[in-house]
Order: sequence, then structure tokens, then C-alpha cells
Amino acid sequence: MDAMVEAALRKWPHVPHCYGWLALDARGDWYMRDERTQAAGPFPAVKGSRITHDKLLAFIGRNYGLDARGAAFFQNGPQRVYVELEATPWIWRLHGAGGACQVSSHTGHPAEVIGSWLDEHGRLYLACREGFGLVHSLDMLLAADAVEAGLWVPGSSLSAQMPAQFGFVQRPQANLAT
Repeated sequence: MDAMVEAALRKWPHVPHCYGWLALDARGDWYMRDERTQAAGPFPAVKGSRITHDKLLAFIGRNYGLDARGAAFFQNGPQRVYVELEATPWIWRLHGAGGACQVSSHTGHPAEVIGSWLDEHGRLYLACREGFGLVHSLDMLLAADAVEAGLWVPGSSLSAQMPAQFGFVQRPQANLAT
């Protein structure tokens, strides 16, 4: 977390949490969801405005995490902005060749794989020491190479069961915050 964010938390410790205004899609893209967007429908049916500003994306990435209940949030100064998830809290990007696969999060942090799962739609998920997430759709060829090389041996799970199975919240609500 940024030092200025930690300082803001100490200075204003009782700022109310924010819900519904930020979302993460299955490709690792962030979306702002203003009141009008929220009224138009749920995420991801109505996504909102995709965030493309590099410095804002980097700031979100440095201050992104999960609370004790598995609800994803972005610590925006003293305010915790909870994130609606299309899929999982982490979207994994793969790099490498020939079965030698390196993994990093959509926020750019390296990750260490400890398990893998396929859902009923053929999507690949990785449990990493850093958390649970979906492999980006553009990286499935590298993922297939890693599976064929025996680096990962996927189990199977239903996508609807994954939040409870892996301890994350897709749609944080005020009563779920800690």
C-alpha cells in the first residue's frame, strides 16, 4: 500500500466504505460504475467506463487487496472502495515458452502457482500463494503448454461454487465489510 494511503488512513480512520462504483472484469480491466450505470443494470451486463489512465491503473494496482472475508477492495486514501468481480479477484497473465510458465497478476505482481482447476466452461483457474484467479483468455495457449508439460494438473470445479470453495466475494455488500 502506498505511504500516502497509509497516512490518510491514520488521519481519517472512519471514512465510510464505498460499494458498487468499481468493478473488475474477467480480462483484468477495471470499470468505473457511476450511479447512472449502476441503475442501468448489474455488472457485468452493464460495465460502465473502462479505466485506461496508466497512473490511475498503477495506483489501483498498488492499493488493491482482499479483506478478511475475501471481498476485493481498492484503498483510495482513507476510503475503501469495494470491487465487484465478473469472475475472480485475480486475473493471471502468463509469460514464457515451452512449458516454462511465469505467472503475474493483472496488477503486475508475480505469483507462485500452488494448484489449478478447470470449470464447466473449460476456463482455467490458478490458486497461487497470492490468491485465487482466472487465467486471462489470451494466455490459454501458454497455459495448455504448462498443463501438457505436467507443471499443472487441473482439478475440476463448478464456477458457481468457486467463491465459497476459494474464499472470495464476487459482489461485496455493506454488511460483508470488515
